[in-house]
Amino acid sequence: MLAGASARRGLGRVLPFLGPAVIASIAYMDPGNFATTIQGGAKFGYTLLWVVVASNVMAMLVQSLSAKLGIASGLNLAEACRQSFPRPVVWGMWVIAEVVAMATDLAEFLGAALGLYLLFGIPLWAAGLVTAVITFLMLGLQRYGFRPFEVLITGFVGVIALAYVVEVVLAQPAWGKVAYHAVVPSFSGRESVLLATGILGATVMPHVIYLHSALTQGRIVVREPGRLRRLFRFEVLDVTIAMSVAGLINAAMLIVC
Repeated sequence: MLAGASARRGLGRVLPFLGPAVIASIAYMDPGNFATTIQGGAKFGYTLLWVVVASNVMAMLVQSLSAKLGIASGLNLAEACRQSFPRPVVWGMWVIAEVVAMATDLAEFLGAALGLYLLFGIPLWAAGLVTAVITFLMLGLQRYGFRPFEVLITGFVGVIALAYVVEVVLAQPAWGKVAYHAVVPSFSGRESVLLATGILGATVMPHVIYLHSALTQGRIVVREPGRLRRLFRFEVLDVTIAMSVAGLINAAMLIVC
């Protein structure tokens, strides 16, 4: 695929390598991010915007390293940990990752069910069943390869991004203050420090770090060092695009509030 991509030009050259980071970026747009970021914007205006920016830059670094592990070693993060650490440590890390994943999935599941209830008036128990069915149907797309599932997730991210673009346009923020608070750290009392911690904690997700290394592990298999480096450069581009979109969405949440 690398050889075929080199014969293409422009966007067609990049598209085959985009996707894993988009799936990982969903973890950065979950209800936890929505709650902490919206609360931060509602209470402190643009003051904590720098926390969103810094958290997103850190997320880019972490996800790039996760992808690099899968590409360079052929192992995902869980497999690498199993090979490198004593068994009690591995079991502890596995339990922590499972608990974090379940807690995050529960919030997203309830958020989807609540969204169906608010939009269509479906009873919550029925909305929960609909959410479960849709989730399994989405996961079932993976039997047709990785691309249909990635396209679906990209479509969802696009809808979220478009919604917040419209909200930002309607809110007409003070762009000078937005630019200032995006790069200048500041707090406004003890509660703002706690909210900043919440924004940071809701941004970096341990389970998605494991996931990203697995998504790049066998997607495009090459062995030559030169091609591995080239593949990683494409993956860095994927991470940069996906995490930038996620970061802009989170920033928009704070700005419009």
